[in-house]
Amino acid sequence: MGEKSGVDLINEAKAKIREVSARDAVANPEPGTIYFDCREPNEYALGHIPGAVFIPRGNLETKVEAVIPRDRKVVIYCATGNRSALAADTMQQMGYKDVASMSGGFRDWVNAGGEVES
Repeated sequence: MGEKSGVDLINEAKAKIREVSARDAVANPEPGTIYFDCREPNEYALGHIPGAVFIPRGNLETKVEAVIPRDRKVVIYCATGNRSALAADTMQQMGYKDVASMSGGFRDWVNAGGEVES
């Protein structure tokens, strides 16, 4: 197997997962959806989606099962949509069925007029 770049890994993950746009998430919120912020603590502290579950990407595999049930609809976001794509791929491998990555991430959520809590 040849070497892969970070971009290769992100593109592979995006090919295996579902993505939702921030604009759609803001315009058509689905009741019961868990928003999962996988950014770093300093990013989360600057602002996040109200009520979002926060687990940094580096802690996902060891923390998510205790916080998010496998049968819930989950939209994962990061700053721009790359870390969340990797997180969505990981969660699917862990048995989560209704998981999506927010393309454009928190940046696009803010630009689409989504609520922000700090």
